[in-house]
Amino acid sequence: MADEIHTTRDPDGTTHTTTVIDREPRRGGGFGIGLIFLVVVLVAAFFAFQFLSAEKAESGAITEAAQQVGDAAQDVGDAAQRAVD
Repeated sequence: MADEIHTTRDPDGTTHTTTVIDREPRRGGGFGIGLIFLVVVLVAAFFAFQFLSAEKAESGAITEAAQQVGDAAQDVGDAAQRAVD
């Protein structure tokens, strides 16, 4: 960081002093963007897992219902077989 002081003198004797302060450019913008990106990814992952969980539960319920229908059909078949015998 370098500071420069410039002094100018007018013909009537008046002096003017100008100070130039040289600062390093700020580089913190990437951190904020990265943090926002991370939050968006986490929210998207949360909703994706919620969706997959609901799909899995629905699939399990359908499988269980199909098994119950199959068991009932087996019972009807067994009863019909006993009726014929």
